Amino acid sequence: MRVTAARLHRVRLPLVHAFRTSSHSKAGLDHILVELEDASGTVGWGEIASPSDPYYAPETVESCWHIAEHYLLPAVLGQEWDAAEQVPQYWAKVRGNQFAKAGVDVAAWVLWSTVHGVPLAKALGGTRTEVTAGVSLGIEPTVDELLAEVRRQVEAGYPRVKLKIAPGWDVEPVRAVRAEYPDLDLHVDANGSYSESAEQLAALRALDEFGLTMIEQPFAPRDLLAHARLQRTVETPVCLDESVETLADLETALSLEALRVLNIKVSRMGGLTVARAAHDLAQQAGIPVWCGGMHEFGIGRAANVALSSLPGFTLPSDVSASEKYYARDVVTPPVVARQGVVRVPESAGLGHGVDTDLIAANTIATTTIATTAL
Repeated sequence: MRVTAARLHRVRLPLVHAFRTSSHSKAGLDHILVELEDASGTVGWGEIASPSDPYYAPETVESCWHIAEHYLLPAVLGQEWDAAEQVPQYWAKVRGNQFAKAGVDVAAWVLWSTVHGVPLAKALGGTRTEVTAGVSLGIEPTVDELLAEVRRQVEAGYPRVKLKIAPGWDVEPVRAVRAEYPDLDLHVDANGSYSESAEQLAALRALDEFGLTMIEQPFAPRDLLAHARLQRTVETPVCLDESVETLADLETALSLEALRVLNIKVSRMGGLTVARAAHDLAQQAGIPVWCGGMHEFGIGRAANVALSSLPGFTLPSDVSASEKYYARDVVTPPVVARQGVVRVPESAGLGHGVDTDLIAANTIATTTIATTAL
C-alpha cells in the first residue's frame, strides 16, 4: 500500500454537558481528523484527540497539528507498506508526541482494513461481537448534582460509572454515590492530582471501604514508586493511565508492582499498534485492561470499540454512546449503546460512514499534503 495524499481538519464540536476534572473544565472540544488516501482514492480516517491545554499530557491541538503536518505525514507519504503495524517505523525518529502519532496510526489501520474488506476489530485480532461500556463523570458543583448525573447514566443502562476526584472532592461524593448505589461497578480517577502528604494519603486509603473497582492514577505520571507504595497499603486495585505511554513504561510499572489494572488509551499510547501490544503484554502478566477515552468524536470512538473487542479487555471500557457527549457526531450511524452494550461493527474498515458535511461545517482549519508536493 502507498499513501499518496493526506489531510488534516481541525474540527470543533460542543459537548452536551460540560466536563470538569481535577485540572480544568471544558464545554467543547477541538480535535484533529486525519485522512490518509491511497492511489485508488480509498480513504482511512483517524483522530488526534489531544486536549487543547497541556494538563492531561504535554501535547496540545497546536503541537499535534505541527508534528503531524511537518514530521509524521511527510514521513509516511509515498512509502510502501503491507501491514498497518509497519507504518510507525517511518516516524521512529520522532520522540514522544503520542497523540499526534495515534491519529495517523489509526488512519493507517482504517485504510488497510477498508482496502482489504476487513472490519477494523478483526484486523486487530478482536474476538468480541459486543463491548460493555462505562461512563466517566466529571466533578460537579455539588454532591446532589453528581447524584443526578449518576442516576441518569444508571437509568440509561450503563453498568459502570467512573467518578473524577481531586483533593477535597473524594470521600464525600464517593460515599454518597455508594450509599445510593451499593451494587454499582464504581471506580474513581484522580488524574494524578494527589501527593503523598499524610492528609491526602489518608483520603485515598479511606476509599477502601467503598468497594471500588479501582483507584485510577492517584499520583503524577512519572511517580511510579508512589503508586507502588500505595498499592501495598490498600486493597483497592491501583490503575495506571497517564503513567503508561510506552511499552517500556508498562514493563517498569509491572516490575515495580505499581498497578493491578491498566487503562489502555489509543491516544495516549500513540495508536492502535502500540495499544494492541500493551494489551498483549498486560494479558501475559495477568493484568486486566480496559480502554479509556478522551471524549473522542465518532472516529476515535469507533477505533476504541474495535480495540475493546480484544480478549484481554475484561472490564467495561469508555466507549459510551456518541449522544452522551455530542448532539451530532461525525460518524453515521453514531456509536450507540443499548443497556450499556455497544455492538462491534462487522463491515469493513471503521464500520461507520463519515459525515463529511458535518466535518466541513465545523472545521476551523485544514491542510493537504500530497506526494507530488514533496
